[in-house]
Amino acid sequence: MHDEPIEFTVLPEDELPAFPSLPPEAFRRLDQAPDADFYREPRFVTHIDDAAIMAVTELYRRHFPAGGAVLDLMSSWVSHLPPEVEYLRVAGLGTNARELEENPRLTQRIVQDLNVEPSLLFENGAFDGCAICVSIDYLTQPIEVLREVRRALKPGGRLVVTFSNRCFPTKAVGAWQVLNDSGHVRLVRHYLDASGPWQSIEALKARSRTRDSDPLYGIIAAK
Repeated sequence: MHDEPIEFTVLPEDELPAFPSLPPEAFRRLDQAPDADFYREPRFVTHIDDAAIMAVTELYRRHFPAGGAVLDLMSSWVSHLPPEVEYLRVAGLGTNARELEENPRLTQRIVQDLNVEPSLLFENGAFDGCAICVSIDYLTQPIEVLREVRRALKPGGRLVVTFSNRCFPTKAVGAWQVLNDSGHVRLVRHYLDASGPWQSIEALKARSRTRDSDPLYGIIAAK
């Protein structure tokens, strides 16, 4: 059994007005050096607190079917998948080989910089679910990547994008830097709208019984 101190509030559509189109400058970063340099050394840390991690895990528990195939995009040494659930396949794609090697949930490990090559080397309809955890803010070609994710999902498959207000500020894109939490939700929703069509898109805010926990937002898109 798992403790579930997490509640989720659905954010109404009327609170998510359409986002304007973005100029190329919106995806520039303070540090324009190759990501391979920045991520050369492994970082065996988590970037959100325990309560936020529990919220991420609960979303995966709800939306990724047991025995299914899961793509952990922009993966690292931990995937936050529910420990009691077994999956047939967990493919991890990240930028640091050592971090991926230390992740015990992965059955497949791929080192790839999505900001250099946004295409995914997976067949159409390969996965039941895809996770992007606290990393969407680093993508310089997010719409292209999400189109690829949609292609690689089975019909009815779910994409779970989670994010907080924590980031490496020099590597997050400019649009992310100038927005607040509500703006981040609108921005990710804009990415998904532009990469669709999706069967449904739902934006959620996690509410933890733990005080002063990191804010955690999730956007669930179904193919």
